[in-house]
Amino acid sequence: MSETTQNRAVAPPSRGSASPAPDPAVKRRNNGMLVVMLGAVFMALLDSTIVNVATPTIRTDLGTTGSALQLIVSGYTIAYATLLVTGARLGARNGFRTMFLFGLVTFTVASLACGLAPGSATLIGARVVQGVGAATMMPQIYSLIQLNFEGAARARALSLYAAVIGLGVVVGQVAGGLLVSADLFGTGWRPVFLINVPVGVVLVIAGLRLLPQGKPAKPKGLDIPGLITLTAALLLLVVPLVMGHEQNWPLWMKISLVASVPALVVFVLVERAVARRGGAPLVPGRVLKTPGLVPGASANFFAMAGYAGFLFAFSQHMQSGLGESATRTGLTFAPLAIGVATGSLTWQKVPERLHRPMIATACVIAAVGYAAIGFDMRPGGHGGIALPALQLVVGIGMGYITSPLLTVALAQVKPADAADASGVMTTAAQIAQVLGVAAYGSVYLGAADGGAADSSAHAIFVTALLVTVGALLSALAALRLPRKQQTARAHRP
Repeated sequence: MSETTQNRAVAPPSRGSASPAPDPAVKRRNNGMLVVMLGAVFMALLDSTIVNVATPTIRTDLGTTGSALQLIVSGYTIAYATLLVTGARLGARNGFRTMFLFGLVTFTVASLACGLAPGSATLIGARVVQGVGAATMMPQIYSLIQLNFEGAARARALSLYAAVIGLGVVVGQVAGGLLVSADLFGTGWRPVFLINVPVGVVLVIAGLRLLPQGKPAKPKGLDIPGLITLTAALLLLVVPLVMGHEQNWPLWMKISLVASVPALVVFVLVERAVARRGGAPLVPGRVLKTPGLVPGASANFFAMAGYAGFLFAFSQHMQSGLGESATRTGLTFAPLAIGVATGSLTWQKVPERLHRPMIATACVIAAVGYAAIGFDMRPGGHGGIALPALQLVVGIGMGYITSPLLTVALAQVKPADAADASGVMTTAAQIAQVLGVAAYGSVYLGAADGGAADSSAHAIFVTALLVTVGALLSALAALRLPRKQQTARAHRP
């Protein structure tokens, strides 16, 4: 099936016409396609956190320095965050199926290289390649959902996508602890990466069979000037955010962080020049003008920054402040994961006219949950009996934020612009997580004063209050969403 044909398939029926009954074969194929894509999402997100709990074992086994260990952890994130928009454009240019499978194969092979790495240099390089594979693979998922699902099926697909995002981060910490503790066949930390290999092979085989064929009828140019300036700007921003605290913020990192602002301005000017010449800018202005996209991306940015920052800070508090194991810490987040899954899979029961206020209300609910957890942990210890319930509240709030935000923000995006819109949404969410961990993590680590229990409790309290402010900013951004959803019609040739 060509992607031009797919564009026709997503056009909604005219008002007053009866919706045709879904073809069971098409429905089975789409469900299989969704399983492949969500499996890839889960694997990519798992790898962003699963390695964290394996770092002590890696350091002992490979004899790595602190800087090398930091690059092993952050090399993946840096490559992933900086190349997402480029990955989206490559999908629009070469076909979403082609680039998804290319990214999946790259990620799987790189995982094998990570698991077999004889030294830290090889492991760092393989982690960067993993990030490249994830950045090539992930943006295609938005586009494939936009082009192959419509109406309730699209909302369900995006809900499952958001649920997997929420669960992947938490499960990564638990799985990492279990795999390292198991020390399978004396391999220590290596199964943390090698587990991706059989999963990736199965997903590739299934993807070859289930993902739709085709290329865009009119491939867009790659926009090399935009690619260079955006990548440079994101590297200037992401590298110091990821590595700054560990390296005690050397002067060059501070200069890099400041320089990212004019670099982003240069990128905007370059994009405008490309558009004036009749080229295909990496981030077309018309995409950013789509009703709901910028407010949705902004609300999602604040929500995901707080979520990632809170998970990092709370994990540090449990392990460093309270001396808990990585496995016990991960299991502590189980109510949060259950809440995210519950919210993500039930929000569609709310009438469409209430989606905008529902999202803003969910942001406020999450904010209340964060603040309550901070007060609950402030006296010290492991928190009261209310802690699991409060985490459940935060999780449900996040489930009622991220899933509907994806649906509302992308509802009016034309199928032809699906790749560019997916690049914007995915990059905003990933940068939010990097920024959230860097900003809220720095607040926690600065206030924890070496990890003593009392100071750690104070630090998690302060961090929770700041995350609360971020959730309220998310609510304000959500209020700018369109009052009515209107799915964009595909352009017919």
